[in-house]
Amino acid sequence: MLDSLFFAKKPMLVLRLQILARPLAVCRLNNGEPIPSWATEGDFFSVTRTDDELSIVCDQMLVPTEIRAEHGWRVLRIAGKFEFTVVGVLASLVRPLAESGIPVFAISTFDTDYLLVKDHDLARSIDALKNSGHRIEPSEEHGSVL
Repeated sequence: MLDSLFFAKKPMLVLRLQILARPLAVCRLNNGEPIPSWATEGDFFSVTRTDDELSIVCDQMLVPTEIRAEHGWRVLRIAGKFEFTVVGVLASLVRPLAESGIPVFAISTFDTDYLLVKDHDLARSIDALKNSGHRIEPSEEHGSVL
């Protein structure tokens, strides 16, 4: 049943998305390392510590060259706030991107979700999402590229 929902041709939800202006990097540090000051200097960052790693997503211009990182991620922010009971938010976005062969990295916060796609996949991502009924709009508060 999950497959039939996930791969339905119409989006489960129609969402408004905003593209944030600054490219990000996804960094990997050892799990015991302290959170470096450069990681929290930008307007957008996410820090996750697990038993295996310290993962940091931040402005790519702030990442020192010696840090293991993958650069060139662009952020699609889901506009608005969602209750935890809303079902299918990420699935509605990931499905058309997966069908287009576009890898994603997701970050969720208390209020909303963020999808990261590689810069070279941004135009195809926008097309795939628009073709699935989603809307892309400017984001003045977060420095949008639109």
